[in-house]
Amino acid sequence: MNVLLTLSIAATLALFFGVLRLKNLVTPVIVIGLLASLVFNAMEWNNTTSIFNDMMLYNNFTVAFASVGLFITLILVLFYSELSAKHEFHLPEILAIMLFGTVGGIVLLSFRNMVMLFLGIEILSLSYYVLAGIRKQNVYSNEASLKYFLMGAFSSGFLLMGIALIYGVTASLNLNEIAGYVNNAKGIVPPYFLVGVLLILSALLFKVAAAPFHFWTPDVYDGAPTLITALMSSVGKLYSFGAFVLLFNSCFIPLIADWEVILWIAALLSMSVGNITALYQKSVKRMLAYSSIAHAGYMLLALVGINNLTSGSVLFYALAYALASVVSFVVLYIVRDKKGSYDIASFNGLAQKNRMLAVVFTISMLSLTGIPLTAGFFGKFYIFNSALQSGYYWLTAFAVINSFIGAYYYLKPVVAMFASKSDEEITMPALSNSLLILLGILIILIGALPGFISGVI
Repeated sequence: MNVLLTLSIAATLALFFGVLRLKNLVTPVIVIGLLASLVFNAMEWNNTTSIFNDMMLYNNFTVAFASVGLFITLILVLFYSELSAKHEFHLPEILAIMLFGTVGGIVLLSFRNMVMLFLGIEILSLSYYVLAGIRKQNVYSNEASLKYFLMGAFSSGFLLMGIALIYGVTASLNLNEIAGYVNNAKGIVPPYFLVGVLLILSALLFKVAAAPFHFWTPDVYDGAPTLITALMSSVGKLYSFGAFVLLFNSCFIPLIADWEVILWIAALLSMSVGNITALYQKSVKRMLAYSSIAHAGYMLLALVGINNLTSGSVLFYALAYALASVVSFVVLYIVRDKKGSYDIASFNGLAQKNRMLAVVFTISMLSLTGIPLTAGFFGKFYIFNSALQSGYYWLTAFAVINSFIGAYYYLKPVVAMFASKSDEEITMPALSNSLLILLGILIILIGALPGFISGVI
């Protein structure tokens, strides 16, 4: 509860400072709010706190996922404040909405009632709709926001209808009571209940950008401001998958035979569509957008045969993906700012002009590929191990093949950086330079010492 209050107060203060033209205070109050939230969040470790008459439950699962989300949001706030502050008129609103979205994400990680699931998704989604279209003069940003809103409205309709059908059968919205009903039914539930589960499943597949509900992803990620895309692809996916794991692990395991087929089909389609389509992209931004669909497919592997390894493997993968994703989008933002294009050719000769930037970007690409000694390698290892424990050998083999496909397009900008030449200088502000180095080191450290993170999880 302290975390939600702190984030809300910090976001509200930032809005007031913006109105009062005290913009120099906006970033400090946001950063202090996030740091305080991280402290309050850590203090909840090994505690189980019920909130709002069991509408929410703050436990170790929530603490672990929220820690990653808060940390990544803090990093992105610092990047945004330094890289965009000079030419971003709406900085107070953007940073405040980031925090309001984080509130929605934490609700998604702690809900114990279907109403809170819906509220969490809507708070998170509405924040991202606004952020995607925050540049009103940019037609691509407007298009991204409109497409995201329209598609999101349909998925919200699916979610509400699914919740209504489940409520009609169980006469409850409480997860514990729904789980009790499913357990007592011993896997035999009315058709309307199964339809409700499938509708909720469809809505969540949309939120994590998994095929066949992925069509909004390339245009939205491409049209939104680059650092906002980094936010949506990293913490947005983290919160949505956290809710996915929480809901299905709590209520629907006895019905796994009815929904696992849909999940493995979605995983298979996501990996295939994401990786194969990314091969043909000339824009690095669209390439990363399509690759995010593939990464959703990898993460779905852990949910297909949900077991005791699922939560930890999803969290580790989400952490590894978030770190690499933030680095790649920040470097892309800097390159685009200097060269005016997202094309792979924009990376030509980057290693000659800014070796640190090239090295950190290479580390992020290697991590997204899943190369050993990076966080991404062990992220995939834990995901694949979870799927193997559930007996999905052929699906895991298919995922490994897709990882090799992904290596081809991830290495294209890396080759351009080191094999080509360029005459343009690319410099970095001091704080952003330090943050990129920190993230690069974290990717390597987690890849070299995965036992530390997995032990905490």
